[in-house]
Amino acid sequence: MYLAKVYISLKPTVNDPQGLTIKGALYNLGFTSVEDVRAGKYIEIRIEENDLAEAQQQVNEMCHKLLANPVIENYRFELEEV
Repeated sequence: MYLAKVYISLKPTVNDPQGLTIKGALYNLGFTSVEDVRAGKYIEIRIEENDLAEAQQQVNEMCHKLLANPVIENYRFELEEV
């Protein structure tokens, strides 16, 4: 069994209104040194699979087909045996 830790973020050229809102809120709280904020998603998935290569392929497909929008988002993942 594997635990996939998936990190999804907007591509650098895509506007990030959520990141701008967070940046503004941090500034209002007194964190005036914050220059930029980019918001993203973190997802954990447990996979019943014995083969590491097969687990990697499955997670990559999940990301490409559903979890991330490859047009505007980048993704990466880590697999841990559990």
